[in-house]
Amino acid sequence: MAPLACTLALAGLATASLAADPAELARGKQLFLTLQPACAVCHTLQAAGAQGQVGPVLDEIKPDANRVLSALRNGIGAMPSFAEKMTEKDMQAVARFVAHSTGAAP
Repeated sequence: MAPLACTLALAGLATASLAADPAELARGKQLFLTLQPACAVCHTLQAAGAQGQVGPVLDEIKPDANRVLSALRNGIGAMPSFAEKMTEKDMQAVARFVAHSTGAAP
C-alpha cells in the first residue's frame, strides 16, 4: 500500500474509534439532567433542553470532553466537584455527551 493510502486508512481508523456510542451519549444526557445538583440547573445546552442561567452556555463555549471531565473531577468557579458523586465512567459519559452535543472535540 502506498504511504498516502496507509495514512488515509489509519486516519479513518482513528476517526472510527472516536465515534460516539449512542448508549453512552444517552447515559450522559440522563446524568446531565438528573445529577444533584443537575448540570441543567446551571448550564444551557440545547441538546438537553437545558436553559440554566448560572454557568456558561455550553453551546457557545463548546468545551471538549477533557475540559468537561476536568470541571467534573475538580470543580471550577462556583461549580462543585462531582468526583465523589459520580463514577469515572459516568463522568466520561457526561463529558462526551456535552462535547458531542456542541460539536466540540470528543
